[in-house]
Amino acid sequence: MKNLFKFLTPLLIVLFMMLTVSEFYGQKLTPSGSGYVPVNNTKVYYEVYGEGKPIVLLHGAFMTIDMNWGQLIPELSKTRKVIALELQGHGHTPFSERKLAHTTLAGDVAKVMDYLKIEKADVLGYSFGGAVAYQFAIQSPERLNKLVIISATYKSTGWLPEVRNAFKAMKPDLFMNSPMQEAYNAVAPDKTKWTKLLEQMIASAGQPFDLGDSNISKISAPVLIISGDNDGLDKTELAKTYTLLGGGVSADMAPMPKSQLAIVPGQGHVSLMMQTATILSYLNGFLK
Repeated sequence: MKNLFKFLTPLLIVLFMMLTVSEFYGQKLTPSGSGYVPVNNTKVYYEVYGEGKPIVLLHGAFMTIDMNWGQLIPELSKTRKVIALELQGHGHTPFSERKLAHTTLAGDVAKVMDYLKIEKADVLGYSFGGAVAYQFAIQSPERLNKLVIISATYKSTGWLPEVRNAFKAMKPDLFMNSPMQEAYNAVAPDKTKWTKLLEQMIASAGQPFDLGDSNISKISAPVLIISGDNDGLDKTELAKTYTLLGGGVSADMAPMPKSQLAIVPGQGHVSLMMQTATILSYLNGFLK
């Protein structure tokens, strides 16, 4: 099962190099605001960019704001107020012994919005952050305008069996001296917590979860799902998810659904996030 992650590691290195190169070309922005918000006996770090209608960004597992969103933020912030968070133990946000739960992390998102006096926002989540975004839509529907999910699922069985097995086989050593650790060390308040974060996240990844088909079907906000055609998601389950959200109809014989599904060809889980122009084209069409 480690073969999957041996395959992903070169892609992660490429991603890290691409984000680093973008900084030399002046694309990296300085946030107009940043800081910590007290949440449930810990605190969460955030950054704010741009002005306009707010959009909240939730990163993937083991990632930082810059590593996940470094190429998208400069573009999104031209017309939007971008609020990027670092979830429990990630990046600037300190490690916490709190149990990792989607409900808790989604509650943290709401607390940050409260602190920044944002009543409603669009929410975009990638991978692990996408599952948190689904939970936010379930427990705080009144705070959500539109939801964007990139390469994520709301239940364990949304991943292909080999991916689920790989999650169970993950070990902290796999991530040691990786681009993810380098990004973490650059901003973490306590670099010695890297192994603790890995252990916490790996234990969570190995546990089955399911936010509930009935809860997904009750999401009233429009949802855009973006997936790579080979990103590890079970496309049969993904089609079922889209149906739960009102999609999968014949729009020539019925009204066009408010939710959308985009399958990007020739892309895996990591490489999908490198397709900045493609993702932006979907976001601009959907969010406007």
